[in-house]
Amino acid sequence: MNDIATHTVSREIHLVSRPVGAPVPEDFAQVTTAVPELAEGQVLVRNTWMSVDPYMRGRMDDAPSYIPPFPLGVAMEGSAIGDVVASRDASVPVGATVSHFLGWREYAVLDAAAVTVVDTSAARPQDYLGALGTTGLTAYAALTRVAPVREGDVVFISAAAGAVGSVAGQLARKLGASRVIGSAGGPAKTKKLLDDFGYDAAVDYRQGRLGEQLAQAAPEGIDVYLDSVGGDHLQAAITAIRPGGRIALVGAISGYNTTEPAPGPDNLFQAAAKEVTLRGMLVSSYFTLFPEWIGQATGWLADGTLRTEETVTEGIEEAPGAFLGMMRGTNTGKALVHLGTGQR
Repeated sequence: MNDIATHTVSREIHLVSRPVGAPVPEDFAQVTTAVPELAEGQVLVRNTWMSVDPYMRGRMDDAPSYIPPFPLGVAMEGSAIGDVVASRDASVPVGATVSHFLGWREYAVLDAAAVTVVDTSAARPQDYLGALGTTGLTAYAALTRVAPVREGDVVFISAAAGAVGSVAGQLARKLGASRVIGSAGGPAKTKKLLDDFGYDAAVDYRQGRLGEQLAQAAPEGIDVYLDSVGGDHLQAAITAIRPGGRIALVGAISGYNTTEPAPGPDNLFQAAAKEVTLRGMLVSSYFTLFPEWIGQATGWLADGTLRTEETVTEGIEEAPGAFLGMMRGTNTGKALVHLGTGQR
């Protein structure tokens, strides 16, 4: 074992106050801590990449949910990739690249059972946080299990230039969709949907009249909707969806920073009248699909038929800003923080 654990300090990001409405930089603090010595069965990982994701906003509130809130005054958590620099478990040797859930810090001490060795000869390390991580798995599970795409379907995807949406649009096409429509904010992103991510039509929600824009893009209606936004997007999709349609409720970012209950769609009865399925999903319920998804997606990445994009922020000290920017929609594709070591 390398003795780095006894000589290393690690910078990490703590949540120090619970946001009211939109988080602000003062809700976070950078703290330097000593890296503890390893116990038997543990590994020390030098993180090279970490992910910032919308679900983290919910963990900043002290409220019951499907995942516990972040405690105040300790390092936050999230998906990360790193290199093993010390090991007291033969199954995870020094030099291995691993994925794990102790992001928001430069060094992480974990039980060997809590890391997964990833194959960096098959894909870039950061791909295991994006297309080959829970991002890609969310799109895959949503469109094959939760709201399955059938041959000839018209598919609508919200947050289509984001981490999940940029994969989902391409996947819908591979699953047989006849037309794929995405929603994004601003002309640069809607252009990218058409030029880079294979969408047939793009709706700019910043222009308003979302229902009218969707009706123009899909005059005969839609069959499948992947919802990451909620609110007006879900309302527009319910209006546009055809009888027997399927909606995957993945997220509702439009309401994450609200201080009052966010208004829901006022047309839910249409879903009943059309016998529409609205089904929620947590990606953690579909982790058993990882081998199936990675087996397909790795080949698509290699041959270029699955295109990805990242918005990369440099340095652990900039991680809160990366998160705040992602929540405002400044990212295209996956929002990542590069921690200053490892492959770009």
